[in-house]
Amino acid sequence: MSVSHRDIWFKLMLIVLVIMHPDLAVAHASEGGFVLLLPTDVYIFAGAASVALTVVFLAVLPDHALPLVFHAKPLWWIKRSRLHLFSSGLSFLFLMWLVHLGLTGPRDPLANPLPLTIWTLFWVAFVILQGVLGNAWYWVNPWSGPLAFTRKILKIEPLMRLPSSMGHCLSVFVFLLFVSILLADPAPADPARLARYVIWYWMTTFVAALVFGPRWMRRGEAFTVFLTLYARLGLFARRRGRLHFGFPGWQVFSGKKPAFWLAVFVLVMLGSGSFDGLNETFWWLDVIGINPLEYPGRSAVIVQNMSGLAVANVALISAYCAMIWLGLKLARTSMTLNDAFCHFAPTLLPIALAYHFAHYYTSFLVDAQYALAAATDPMATGADYLGLGTFYVTTGFFNSQDSVRLIWLTQAGSVVLGHILAVMLAHGLAVRHFGETRRAALSQAPLAMFMILYTFFGLWLLASPRGF
Repeated sequence: MSVSHRDIWFKLMLIVLVIMHPDLAVAHASEGGFVLLLPTDVYIFAGAASVALTVVFLAVLPDHALPLVFHAKPLWWIKRSRLHLFSSGLSFLFLMWLVHLGLTGPRDPLANPLPLTIWTLFWVAFVILQGVLGNAWYWVNPWSGPLAFTRKILKIEPLMRLPSSMGHCLSVFVFLLFVSILLADPAPADPARLARYVIWYWMTTFVAALVFGPRWMRRGEAFTVFLTLYARLGLFARRRGRLHFGFPGWQVFSGKKPAFWLAVFVLVMLGSGSFDGLNETFWWLDVIGINPLEYPGRSAVIVQNMSGLAVANVALISAYCAMIWLGLKLARTSMTLNDAFCHFAPTLLPIALAYHFAHYYTSFLVDAQYALAAATDPMATGADYLGLGTFYVTTGFFNSQDSVRLIWLTQAGSVVLGHILAVMLAHGLAVRHFGETRRAALSQAPLAMFMILYTFFGLWLLASPRGF
């Protein structure tokens, strides 16, 4: 059997990489190997069974129980101030400093603060923080301060009105564009490339907000819409001038029905997050005809991944609408499919956030250490601004079956809890709209089956072997 020169060079480079960075070779290989050794089928069944038992329990629960669970407690009064504009200005200056480091700093994405801040601290840690605590984005949004300053100095009024008929469809499109870059761009973590993306997006949003006014930030700016949706899951929120605290999801339970395109945005968040995990599995690589042991690189599967992203979102929205429609038929209610879709779509937010956490948890455990190292030496000159001394990134927690089991159970547990919370929210809203537990249970029966199957799917994603 002949061996090509390319294969020989590839194997030699792989050997050199393993010799130079043995921790990288051991980390992901051993983690995946240990996960395959775990009784994941038992865990998957137990997780889905937990969601199923929650559905049964809610069906016999008194009507007044869930409103008590999701009742928020007022804490103290909060006066409106312009302090968030000052913190926004600081956030903008910090972002520009990161862009500068992206263009002039280290070329290694694991040493440059820009990709570590964007992909690790913002896209993973901050998104989770937003979903757990509440609307922290209000304080660090890098546009509100510069926009307020520019409008005041130049006396600029909005030049055009964003048509109400467009709703949030622009933000859905921009979010899908972002996910496409995340999935298909050959080098999304390259510091200079990412710096150009960031400055281009900031400038485009800034100009659009000047032209269309504050409505653009609420409807057209994808990250503000994305993070505001996740803030609905948070424990804290300002209501009628007072800070309120409640059970996770209380804002979804007590909130108004979202507009149609905002409801679609929720489904796109879940569908895109799910495909972000699916496209790495051996199953997906087999579907698109790729040998996982000879992965050709991201640039070779751009069309396949973009097609998969579109199909995943269309399939999810279609399946969800079908379950909603079937539930309305079973409950014999006059509520329209459009109204039901908009009312119940936000109940999927806990599942989307849980998948987000589970999918990025292992990479965050490693990359957060690189972010700390970059913070103490942002220009990779040997400085030690944080006084950490000699800092070594460790991946040792991937090399023990016990620690990998704990990591996997943390991921699986978050997925199960997300589904349980989603089922609780959906049932509580159904009782509110349909008036009695029996009709609510009938309306939610198809959705409950959908949730259980999606729990299987989510846990299977965590346990499946990865191709890259």
